[in-house]
Amino acid sequence: MSEITSLVKVEHLVKKFPVSAGLFKTSKSFIHAVDDISFEIDSGSSLGLVGESGCGKTTTGKLLTRLYDPTSGLIEINDPRAGRVDLASLKGQALKDFRGRVQIIFQDPYESLNPRRTIFDTVSEPLVVQGLGNITQREEQVATLLETVGLTPASSFLFRYPHELSGGQRQRVAIARALVVNPSFVVADEPTSMLDVSIRIGVMQLMMELANEMDVSYLYITHDLAVARYMCQRIAVMYIGKIIEKAATEELLSHPLHPYTRALISAVPVPDPEFQRQAIPIKGGVSAPIDPPDQCRFYSRCPLADSFCRNNPHPPLEDKGGGHFVACYKV
Repeated sequence: MSEITSLVKVEHLVKKFPVSAGLFKTSKSFIHAVDDISFEIDSGSSLGLVGESGCGKTTTGKLLTRLYDPTSGLIEINDPRAGRVDLASLKGQALKDFRGRVQIIFQDPYESLNPRRTIFDTVSEPLVVQGLGNITQREEQVATLLETVGLTPASSFLFRYPHELSGGQRQRVAIARALVVNPSFVVADEPTSMLDVSIRIGVMQLMMELANEMDVSYLYITHDLAVARYMCQRIAVMYIGKIIEKAATEELLSHPLHPYTRALISAVPVPDPEFQRQAIPIKGGVSAPIDPPDQCRFYSRCPLADSFCRNNPHPPLEDKGGGHFVACYKV
């Protein structure tokens, strides 16, 4: 068995967006969407990025697919031909080649598909951009992939338009579009959150099967811990631009250490009327990520916070044993 190597490596990644200061004025305030995060994703494995809306999950995904340029930090992709490649350095043909190895599945299948393009046009577009195959070969490849993602018979879907498909069928088209160039890494941005519960599990199972068959690794962005548990080998929890806890999936869910992670897990409903889970009290709501103070991001809501937390910078991620990392002074 070959040794597992890191496919994606992120170090001290930062993305700040300037806050509009008005016409002819220079912005002095910034939204700290992603603030000094680090993680790795191994080949053949998936990382779940979990957190509330607005915590920076989607921005992280767009940075890893080079839809956004980072303010600072390092993003490395392991290219089998060129070795480790720094995304920030890619330009021209090298950037185009990168697009063929890394893809993204967007959250909303009703918005991510062009209503004026047929399913064949949509799924084959990455092949056209990469200059792969002729029209006949592309049609064969797209038809095969549509069959693979469960749109059968493919001939009845090739030349339909998105409005003729259900939400689940549209998301399967989006998955096919992401996988048609055989990428090694896919960012999946809450790909099932817009779907009915009745078809959500089918799409998740499909993505897992395709990951095994095509050797694809995912960064799976979600706010649902149950989905992360089903899809991912490891989980990282984000809060206002920071990763505050990361560990193997079962380890994190069974032994959460950070107060925020414990609160998230305590809020998950259990289908047992006799089971009573201890509620974790947290105060207030999520703070705005505009020029946050130099202290723990969870300080204003944390039941464990004290003067030490208030007077010191945001705690670093520390290994508490067995690869279970937590950013908290009190655990």
